[in-house]
Amino acid sequence: MPEIIETTVYHLDELTDPAKDKARAWYRDGVASEDWYEFVFEDFETIASLLGLELKTQTIRLYGGGTRQQPCLYFRGFWSQGDGACFEGFYRYKAGARQAILSHAPTETELHAIADRLQNIQRRNFYRVTADVTHRGRYCHEYSMDIEVTRGGRPAVAAADEEGIAEATRDLARWLYRQLEREYEYQTSDEVIDEAIMANGYTFTLDGRRFG
Repeated sequence: MPEIIETTVYHLDELTDPAKDKARAWYRDGVASEDWYEFVFEDFETIASLLGLELKTQTIRLYGGGTRQQPCLYFRGFWSQGDGACFEGFYRYKAGARQAILSHAPTETELHAIADRLQNIQRRNFYRVTADVTHRGRYCHEYSMDIEVTRGGRPAVAAADEEGIAEATRDLARWLYRQLEREYEYQTSDEVIDEAIMANGYTFTLDGRRFG
């Protein structure tokens, strides 16, 4: 015969501290891991465009059978050797890049410095320097990018300027990784997770296991 089994469930604020930690771990492993980085990627697309970097795209198949274009942005993190971020794209001079970056990200001094370096190199080369950035290998960090620098379509760029473009590009990848790390730490902090759990009305057993 059917039996009715009653279970007492609790909201997060009714649990003991160890049970709360278990409930938070459930949320981190599931709900909190879904597309948390999208805002960072969207902002980076804007910043890249302001600097004159056109990100390459790749075709992604959708569950419904269609496709969409996705920027070639990659990362792996956050606490292992070899972790980092990288991208693929084509860089060329863009007038007003420094002022555009100052307006978009007034407190990001690292981006201001990158824009200054690119501007100075372009000025020395009559604004004709371009760079093709590609990703290689299975790692995702600033040194997993190959950066081919040319001037007017020819590799006639002084070694110091070629290295300057490459290092500015790598610094941009480092900056992206730090934004991703910062966003992940924020999205998985106890405060943010507690707020999300409470807002969604999730309930748990006394030991912190998700119920239902």
